[in-house]
Amino acid sequence: MNRQTLIKELKKKYPNKTFRTTEEFDGGKGGIWTSGEDGAEEKGLPLLNYYAQDNSETTYIFGVKKTLHNWLEKKGWYCEWYDAGTMMIWEI
Repeated sequence: MNRQTLIKELKKKYPNKTFRTTEEFDGGKGGIWTSGEDGAEEKGLPLLNYYAQDNSETTYIFGVKKTLHNWLEKKGWYCEWYDAGTMMIWEI
């Protein structure tokens, strides 16, 4: 899935979150960036949580809600923390 289509789908799926290109953030090419600290939740838990300690990976995978992680992976993308408050999404 191309980046512009993914951004549209992310905005539809999570209307209270902001998704922008990495070029707008730091000039890096080809990715998407979003806040990891905007309070967005899914089923009562933060969508992104840098400090999540879920070794069994039942809720989070590297601080990303498992549902979002799996959804992105199926579309050919993955999340990578830039810092504790910034999430980058890159094509696999």
